[in-house]
Amino acid sequence: MPNYDYKCYECDHAFEVFQKMSDAPLKKCPKCNGKVKRLIGTGSGPIFKGTGFYQTDYKANSSNKKSDKPIETKKVDPPKTTESTSDGKK
Repeated sequence: MPNYDYKCYECDHAFEVFQKMSDAPLKKCPKCNGKVKRLIGTGSGPIFKGTGFYQTDYKANSSNKKSDKPIETKKVDPPKTTESTSDGKK
């Protein structure tokens, strides 16, 4: 069900009403009981879903997007080595 925008001729009160498409337009302002007119909205753009459209036609999902966060790495010190001499002393 769409929202319809109305504006009162008497008090310039603008309001919107959630109505079925089959409902009759409102005729009285809820604020002053003056005459109202239904405003023409911009509507919504077409939605292309169903067979015959490619996945690349849609905006990428955030779940498919690679993270921009750098990979966290842990610094590890190299193992300490002991040097030995040829005479067996350390």
